[in-house]
Amino acid sequence: MWLLVLSVPLLSVVVVVSNRYRVKVTALCRGAVGWVLRLTRGAVCVRRTHAFVFSECTHGNTDSVLETFDLYADTHPSFALGPQRGQVLDEVVRRVKPQRVLELGTHCGYCSIRMLRLLPPAGRLVTVEVDPYTADLGEELILVAGFKHSQFQVLTSSSAEAIPALRPRLEPEHGAGTGLDLVLMDHDPQQYLPDLLALEREGLLCSSGCCVLLINRGEGPAALRDVQEHLGARPDCYSVKTELRFMMEVFYQKDG
Repeated sequence: MWLLVLSVPLLSVVVVVSNRYRVKVTALCRGAVGWVLRLTRGAVCVRRTHAFVFSECTHGNTDSVLETFDLYADTHPSFALGPQRGQVLDEVVRRVKPQRVLELGTHCGYCSIRMLRLLPPAGRLVTVEVDPYTADLGEELILVAGFKHSQFQVLTSSSAEAIPALRPRLEPEHGAGTGLDLVLMDHDPQQYLPDLLALEREGLLCSSGCCVLLINRGEGPAALRDVQEHLGARPDCYSVKTELRFMMEVFYQKDG
């Protein structure tokens, strides 16, 4: 009987709290489920992509590897950007001429390979992938494309863990230099703004100019809304150079 008496006021409290935070809890649960589903689908996609590219391409031939990626993507789900969007990425890399590149979201290694083939001899790419299995397969395909570990490094970590430890990895033999010239974000859109803030806080963005590319894989305009609000509040150092349906190009400059 006394349990029933105690449970009545507690039930009212639970109902009030539930109603007050229902929207936030629901949104949080949906976000978590969506992230898990994206990660699961990504692992399956990368495994099948890896098997096809590895067996069908000419090893050591970068163009053959990219063409095989595109051939697979013609008939199968794939995280590869594809030739048309890939050419947009190529144009940015050629224009920026980066020495140090950070990629958040390795996936199958497609964008890593596209960027590596356009870097100067002393250029270096660090790519971060949260899923160990995906990171291993992506790294293998980068090696199959003919690149060496002296040119790139795959970090198996969340972006939040990788960024604070990134500085000594940019240029191990000579220190971090002037920072990153190009950042490609193609992981969880909800991490784009926190990671951009972390990169700035750690002083990893080249103060004389850094290009930040934000990939939008069908998440809709709302996926980048918080980033856009931040950029609008910081016109002193951020500007939007290009805004396409699948990508936003942001320019960061603190000097001058």
